[in-house]
Amino acid sequence: MPAAPAAAVLDSSVMPTFCRHNRFIERCPICSRELEPAESPAPAGGARRARGPSASSRVKQTGTGQRLRVRRETRSEDDGYRSPLIAGLRSSKDALRLAEEIALAAGRLRTLADDPPGAYAEIVTQPDPEQASWMCFLLVYISPLQAEDPFAGIRVAFDQAGDWNSGSLPALDEIPLGPRTSHESSRGTQTLEAYRRWVTQASSQAAAFSGEATWSPQRRFERVFERLAFPGFARGGRFDLLLTLGALGIYELAADSLHLGGAHGRSSEDLTSTAAKRIFAIGDPLNLERRAGALAEALEVPLGALDLAFYNWSASQRATLGVTDDSSDADVLERAHTALGL
Repeated sequence: MPAAPAAAVLDSSVMPTFCRHNRFIERCPICSRELEPAESPAPAGGARRARGPSASSRVKQTGTGQRLRVRRETRSEDDGYRSPLIAGLRSSKDALRLAEEIALAAGRLRTLADDPPGAYAEIVTQPDPEQASWMCFLLVYISPLQAEDPFAGIRVAFDQAGDWNSGSLPALDEIPLGPRTSHESSRGTQTLEAYRRWVTQASSQAAAFSGEATWSPQRRFERVFERLAFPGFARGGRFDLLLTLGALGIYELAADSLHLGGAHGRSSEDLTSTAAKRIFAIGDPLNLERRAGALAEALEVPLGALDLAFYNWSASQRATLGVTDDSSDADVLERAHTALGL
């Protein structure tokens, strides 16, 4: 009679480990990032097993048979950096870059208020607020270029559109678009037409952007942001339009939040919202807004500055939106270094 097999000895080194989220640590989307990538064991014979798709790019088969490419954003190496204000960042390099983008975005708002450049100056010198509002909408919708003359395309749009009362619309297929444009070529002028219809319902742009006289600048920002939700005008465009109108002093508007729950429109992936989730290590919009407010308060910057800062932190190319890199606020950068422990 054959001998019974020896009892298996449990090896604690191969036992599954649970993380603080009550998942296997290897399967947790948060805690697994802290693990070192393990080498695949070599099969018998010394030949190394072929590696699968890289973590940054995988192709999945959908239920309809279509191929869907899933990409994961790369991050700087974990060097032990930690800050409760930006709990999602594990690299001082990422934190430094965020501080630089916040300083630039805050400096841009200061520049728009004190000494607006180029097309922004043309807007604030308009005697008619209706014309100034229309030009500001076109500027934000098209977006300044990252070029020697960032307003080249916007000036073409100004010339083609002419006076607000003329009802003329620019030929957008002939105009170069900036990095934060809201325009989609497939829509043609539909979004511009939707904007004019929205204004018509309010009787004027001044009435549409001002709302009730008793509203605070923050309340006005919130209500008008909600009302601007027409097709083709995504969260980023709506937010920057109101932020720019307020910075230029055309209307009393001040960001009440980042409105990260309203990331609908041109793209299902709003870069500001995506960056906020990475920076704060949470996806719930209410908690994102709370943590964004705490960060802005700690750095003593306008909350609205975080919109462009988060966008640039996540984007492949910085968008200065008509100002120069020299517009960065050195005082904000110093405060950011102190508050973030850099």
